[in-house]
Amino acid sequence: MKRIASLTLACALALALPALAEDRPDHYQAEQAETVEQALANLHEYNAKLAPLMEKEALTPEEVNQVHLFTYTLENALERLRDEYERLAEVLEEVHVASEFLDADTVQRSGRDYLERAQRLIP
Repeated sequence: MKRIASLTLACALALALPALAEDRPDHYQAEQAETVEQALANLHEYNAKLAPLMEKEALTPEEVNQVHLFTYTLENALERLRDEYERLAEVLEEVHVASEFLDADTVQRSGRDYLERAQRLIP
């Protein structure tokens, strides 16, 4: 019975949060991810906060709310990484096309750019 009450409360909280967010000017502000390094650091930090909660048998409404708050920062980090991976693919395509035309200058310039970007994403 206690579990049903907790689930009911969690559902009510989950449904109410979006409405509350629109009315509250102080709604949670996520950590920003201006750089790849910052995005990776945020993923590491917030995944470490999220992991113990995901191992629990059940979550309290407060813990569900914590997860909700963590997702803002995690989403920002993933968005930054998605943008960087897209740019990485574009730079690699520049290398590929330049290599087809034997354009050594572009191959080297874009190849160096590609490697620099890739090293940040794959430490």
